[in-house]
Amino acid sequence: MREKILILDFGGQYNQLIARRVRQNHVYCELMPHQTSLAEIKAFDPIGIIFTGGPNSVYDKDAPHVDPGVYTLGVPILGICYGCQLMAQQLGGEVRAAQSDAAREYGRTATRFDTACGLFSGLAERSVTWMSHGDYIARLPEGFTACASSAACPTAAICDESRGFYGVQFHPEVNHTENGAAMLQSFLYGICGAHGSWHMDNYQQSAVASLRERVGDGRVLLALSGGVDSSVCAALLAEAVGSRLTCVFVDHGLMRKDEGDRVEAAFSKWDIDFRRINAEKRFLARLAGVTEPEEKRKRVGEEFIRVFEEESKKLGAVDFLAQGTIYPDVIESGMGDAAVIKSHHNVGGLPELVDFKEILEPLRPLFKDEVRALGRGLGLPEQLVSRQPFPGPGLAIRVLGEVTREKLRILREADYLFREEIEKAGLNAQINQYFAVLTDARTVGVMGDGRTYDRVVALRAVTTDDFMTADWARIPNEVLARVSSRIVNEVRGVNRVVYDITAKPPGTVEWE
Repeated sequence: MREKILILDFGGQYNQLIARRVRQNHVYCELMPHQTSLAEIKAFDPIGIIFTGGPNSVYDKDAPHVDPGVYTLGVPILGICYGCQLMAQQLGGEVRAAQSDAAREYGRTATRFDTACGLFSGLAERSVTWMSHGDYIARLPEGFTACASSAACPTAAICDESRGFYGVQFHPEVNHTENGAAMLQSFLYGICGAHGSWHMDNYQQSAVASLRERVGDGRVLLALSGGVDSSVCAALLAEAVGSRLTCVFVDHGLMRKDEGDRVEAAFSKWDIDFRRINAEKRFLARLAGVTEPEEKRKRVGEEFIRVFEEESKKLGAVDFLAQGTIYPDVIESGMGDAAVIKSHHNVGGLPELVDFKEILEPLRPLFKDEVRALGRGLGLPEQLVSRQPFPGPGLAIRVLGEVTREKLRILREADYLFREEIEKAGLNAQINQYFAVLTDARTVGVMGDGRTYDRVVALRAVTTDDFMTADWARIPNEVLARVSSRIVNEVRGVNRVVYDITAKPPGTVEWE
């Protein structure tokens, strides 16, 4: 039986990162809303539970809470930041607002630890943690002791080891917290008793077996974009159902320069039923006049489904639609009362009525780096496995405002020049994702002694381990200068280039 950690989501900015840190320790976990019922939690049967951080104060009238029955399950619990304060209050302690700015803690904080506590065993007695709180635990619940402190917070960590309850006011999941990874490992292995059984080779075997059982003698139609996720999904399905798989590549006219042809060339060599559908006209017609990003995603998602339904009718009876949906798509499209960051076309963009028996999403539990590892295990070429992410709605969400053929022409050329210069500079292996965005702004410029009033192209490049958080890439100035010069001089309709230096959070990787 798979050992599992349940992460209850209270709306914190690092919640997805907590899940990644748990998975990196080879322990399976799932992120669920804090409203998850006690019955559902019991059915999930976790070996440990983590309460995430969140933006609220636990004493507020409408602050999110958890069913108090969770504390009677006999399962170890780790509360992080808001989760720590929630545990303290629900078990009889008291949480108050800091009375002065000096009592609030944000950023790197020198912290002292009681290494007799199982969470900090074997670690340094003093190190730096990453704090982000304006409330503090003023009175501990019965049975709890303070096991870490800082200059402003005497309860930087609390524990009741007899019940396996631990709380930390800081964020061990971020790299800024020294020994944070070791603390999480101590919770998973030393306290919850995990053995580290979550590996992609095991997942591959179980996923193939599950797909064979679900599909039976049915036929599967895969929405193939040519990206990492759908390509790995194709390889997994090919192993599971073989000739009963048809891969349909919908060229919606929103691909990067020459990308449709490259996808067709790559997959036409596979021993699968590959079909390319040229649907540019119908997608652009659906997007005509649309400027709102969520509406773009929904329209692209619905049109995708309609194309696949039409193709399935041509093929005869097709029972299943398969998609390369991955876990970040699900999380960012909203869970429980969590905010929708952006509706992914294959999650929040799906229409209510779908003319298939069932939708198969075998990669749905996986993060991007896990998908890549699975692809390597399935024998996919490294060039395909390491391909940069490309959004399902394509350039529709990299053209700000209404999408037109002319705007797409400008963006394709600018994006191509940017990517070409990054590769020439040898930076492509260091930057995890880089692309151009056509903004909806026009600015005054001067070309050939004449006034211009043309468009602004924004460049975006990020470095990241998991695409849950990201930092902007420090591209050398001389490279940016070459890119800017080439775009302004070679792409008709552009007179200004800007570079995005926003991290994720607060931004997202994509602009829309």
